[in-house]
Amino acid sequence: MGPTRTQFIQYAPAALALGAVTVGPWSALAAAAAGAGAWAVSTSAPVLRSLIACGITATGSGIAAHQILASGMDPLIALGLAVPAGAAALAHHRNTAAVLPTLPATTTTAGQSSQAQMIAAWWTEFVCGPTQTAGRKLIQPGARLEHVTLDVGADHVSFTGIITVPQGQQVRVKAADIASVYGIPISQVELGDPKHYAPNALPVIVHLKKPAAAPQIVAGAPTSPEELWAAHVAIPDGAMPGTKLTLTRYDGPQDWEGIATRERKSIGTVNLADLAGNLHLSSIQIALAPMDMPSQVGVRVMREHALMHGTMLSTVVDELSIDSRGYVRLGTYIDASAALVPLAQPGSGARHLYLVGGSRSGKSGVLEQILLSAHRSRIAVILASPQAGTIAGAPLAAHCGDGLDEAMGALRLAYALMLDRESRYHSPRFPFVDPVVLIVIDEAHMLLATSSQYHSEAKAIVEQLVRRSLKRGIGVVLATQTPLAEDLGNSTIIRSQLLIGGGAVFLRCAKGQGSLVGANAVQGAEGIDLSMIPDSWPGQAQKVAERDMSGLDTEAVAAPEDGTFGLGYLLTPGSQAVQFRSLHLDVPPVSLAANQPPVDIEDCEAWRLRDAITQTAMVDQRGKNLIGSLADLIAKAEKRPTTGLPQQRAQTTQTDPDGPVGVGGLDGQEQIKPRILELLREHSMPMTAEIIARKLGTPVRNVRPRLSELKKRGEVINESSLWRAA
Repeated sequence: MGPTRTQFIQYAPAALALGAVTVGPWSALAAAAAGAGAWAVSTSAPVLRSLIACGITATGSGIAAHQILASGMDPLIALGLAVPAGAAALAHHRNTAAVLPTLPATTTTAGQSSQAQMIAAWWTEFVCGPTQTAGRKLIQPGARLEHVTLDVGADHVSFTGIITVPQGQQVRVKAADIASVYGIPISQVELGDPKHYAPNALPVIVHLKKPAAAPQIVAGAPTSPEELWAAHVAIPDGAMPGTKLTLTRYDGPQDWEGIATRERKSIGTVNLADLAGNLHLSSIQIALAPMDMPSQVGVRVMREHALMHGTMLSTVVDELSIDSRGYVRLGTYIDASAALVPLAQPGSGARHLYLVGGSRSGKSGVLEQILLSAHRSRIAVILASPQAGTIAGAPLAAHCGDGLDEAMGALRLAYALMLDRESRYHSPRFPFVDPVVLIVIDEAHMLLATSSQYHSEAKAIVEQLVRRSLKRGIGVVLATQTPLAEDLGNSTIIRSQLLIGGGAVFLRCAKGQGSLVGANAVQGAEGIDLSMIPDSWPGQAQKVAERDMSGLDTEAVAAPEDGTFGLGYLLTPGSQAVQFRSLHLDVPPVSLAANQPPVDIEDCEAWRLRDAITQTAMVDQRGKNLIGSLADLIAKAEKRPTTGLPQQRAQTTQTDPDGPVGVGGLDGQEQIKPRILELLREHSMPMTAEIIARKLGTPVRNVRPRLSELKKRGEVINESSLWRAA
């Protein structure tokens, strides 16, 4: 098979150079034949010029070598004349190698793709002309782009061509000019070196879209998830020492799933913050899932969080009712399965729920959803909301204590109901037929904290409820802002009984107040720091910052991805805390109640006397010795005066030192301290203890101890037996 046309154009000058020494004058005829052949195959003008120049050089060298040999001079001199001929052949080969396969010229659009037509149109408009745009200065009129070749891929777009100008002119188009025309960085334009090409023809390569640069990998450094795991997580100082990662799905270095296995040993609890640090990720990008085997745990790494777009409340309304096992849906797990929590235990009573979440974490939304689930499941609710007006689902409760004093009254009613059921269920004639009741306590720290005026009474009641109420069909749903012991009145009993008797929901907390380690450790949730849950998804803060607030739609409904409301961890009895997100309240929960009235509590003594019970303190003068029977409670509630003048209330106090707190119970009670402070602040003049007692209508023996306690707190000052507010 003979040489192809391209091979002939490239290698004919080399043959001329090789035969220049021996052929002599006949090389001129060979050069002429090569030029005629190149013209016949319609090669480009630059290649033709290069071929002719090479032929002339080879011919001249051949003639000179022939004359030297004929005159008898040294043959080495004749051989040296082959050097310029070889250099000419080499230059021609370089020129033809830089020329790309020929395409139809861009002067005609027939057969061109839309990309090529657009490239040619922009070049004509801004570089060579002619142009119809008035006032525009062309970069170089007549500098046409010919022989355009496109290279289009999934991650790159580029074109190559030759810039040509009429004979006798020089290409003056610069890389910066081309970059400005196509709106790309100057580094993406490659021009040939003018020294190696004809003055009126210059090749160009333009990268309209360059592929992303491959990351520089250091030799020996771990790159795959398995290698990173072995290098940083499975080491003795790692988050999960001695484990091996097996991938089950891989969609990129930050989007994969796998199973971590420890050979014949339990993995135990995993510190999520340490694991995120080992993998160089944020804690919100990692989720762990317990497996059937204690030596395995599921690991999921996410580039975009799987729960970012949330699950709408209205789409799963049928799953809100209690099932045969006593569970209701509270949200969605990280693996898209339904997150269920128990609200009752059929045949044996109710269940507790511990809810932790700071401001704007979605805690109120979870409580509203629980109220709706209880309503649809025909569970009665007693709501205690110390912070008035914060629960939109309050109309679904049988009794609502809205405000600090009313919330304390709701706790008293719940305790009285438990005592009532204990007195009735003690006899076999009263089987468990009454409805399940939930005591929902929002912002419980406002009642239980040591700074609360109801601290002692609320702590005593809640401790008894979480201990004794489950078998009586009464569950406690307690919500606080932090997992700190101070929010529960420094009571270890309350939290431990809540976790034993039901599940727990942990949402975002304030910085420094969300760690579940040390004194705040919760079994099954060790190592979780709730303050590490961000208030917005990765990248959302920048979107908000770049938003044009001038056109903000004030009626637009918030989307789930606008914030991480409801994102946290769900802990059910006997399992590990799993990342989940509560349902997004796309509709008001009350609207899904089907206009049914609230579920009523059974007709019993405690419910009939609820107005008096909610106003009756259930502890003695020192805030201790909680009333232990329904009969004593009813007797104290019926003895409590409801009306009377201050003098009559004072007489009642003197004759009945153990009288109820409220309107008339001042002697030795915790409620006397606010009265003392109010009196001292209203009168700027210092007073003695006797004057204070007389103005308050109580014996001085009850005032002096309270003044001493206020002095220790730094709220009053004693100067020469005269007391004044600090």
